[in-house]
Amino acid sequence: MNGFYSYKNTYISLHFVSSYPNVSSCLKVSDMTEKFPDNTKNECLARMLTVRDALDVISGKWKILIIISIMSGNKRFREIERSIPKISSKVLAKELKDLEEHQLIKRTVYDESPVLVEYTATDYVFTLEKVIEALHHWGSNHRKKILEQ
Repeated sequence: MNGFYSYKNTYISLHFVSSYPNVSSCLKVSDMTEKFPDNTKNECLARMLTVRDALDVISGKWKILIIISIMSGNKRFREIERSIPKISSKVLAKELKDLEEHQLIKRTVYDESPVLVEYTATDYVFTLEKVIEALHHWGSNHRKKILEQ
């Protein structure tokens, strides 16, 4: 598997190393049986694969911000672009295309003069509301923690 390597039945990821016991134990087969007796190596890897799938869809600097902007009512390209500081038109166009391919947003072209293009949130994107809220909460707490130091 890409990114995962085995050495004496211990699985590690070069991209995903954590000092937190729940995460690290999922990476080490020997720790898994002690801390999570019901989990097997395959269940652990399957869990990581599904998380990886989710991260492939929403990861990056801009995708979640674009989703939030569209969910907040910004529909036209320039509205979305202006609502997200420092995003370039080129990057926004690419990210909108990716989000449309994953069926998180819908692109509608109105045949008018000039042509009008609107982006709207699909029902499917609203399944990310709890994820976005959790990221907001975690980010807020993390910012406070870092600024306290």
